[in-house]
Amino acid sequence: MSTEDLKELQHHFAFGENWADYARSIDALRLQEAVKGLLKLAEAADWQGRSVLDLGCGSGLHSLAALQLGVAAVHAIDIDPKSVATTRALLSEHQAEGPWRCETASVFALPAACQQAYDIVYSWGVLHHTGAMMEALRLAAQGVKPGGLFIFALYRKTRLCALWRLEKRWYSQASARAQARARRLYMGLAGWRLALRGDRLERFKEHYQSSRGMNFEHDVHDWLGGYPYESISPPQVEALMQKLGFEQVRRFVRPGSWGWGGSGCDEYVYRRRRSAA
Repeated sequence: MSTEDLKELQHHFAFGENWADYARSIDALRLQEAVKGLLKLAEAADWQGRSVLDLGCGSGLHSLAALQLGVAAVHAIDIDPKSVATTRALLSEHQAEGPWRCETASVFALPAACQQAYDIVYSWGVLHHTGAMMEALRLAAQGVKPGGLFIFALYRKTRLCALWRLEKRWYSQASARAQARARRLYMGLAGWRLALRGDRLERFKEHYQSSRGMNFEHDVHDWLGGYPYESISPPQVEALMQKLGFEQVRRFVRPGSWGWGGSGCDEYVYRRRRSAA
């Protein structure tokens, strides 16, 4: 399958369905944790009064969290209409009169009005699923105003990424019953690995929820099925962002690993130089 084919929604995992199911569990606690997650990446003053592009809005949780932090406007977009509908419903419920808009769009076909239009472009765990990650990174970066922030998270490259890519391609096309068996196997192995370290899966799940307000079971489904799939190393990110006219503000990088249990996301915050074209 060509790269151009992989960019199309019909060749992607059904992220929108997963996010719609997850959104039913969003409550005040999850929203609070999502706000904390944004504040880890940028200070409160960086959000207040700023315009935000939520690129790959998913459930809409982090668009809502940004509104809670007092941003001037949120533009939430996603290639999957189900994610857009879920985000619109969530924001309508909690911020009906808020400064937001939501629409279906691909990073590969952003409107010209998005060029250098936002103080913050936020894209967490999205661009590695577009089918052309490096191109998607360049296009997403174009939305950032001079002096603005590009906040994103991408899968860390591991030695087993090629095997995980094959697994994800299978899972994304498998029956619901086969997917359920794969999830049980994955979570069983995760529990076994935790037990070897003296931990328990249930305790891990509780801690996981306190990270960005997410849910372990939904993220396992997302991980196993997240196709297309690409990954990248921190030096590769740095080289690209320097070339695009950005300087690093902060990053949260995971230790290198073989990737037996998968690849977690490294988080990056870059600022567009004011002198950049």
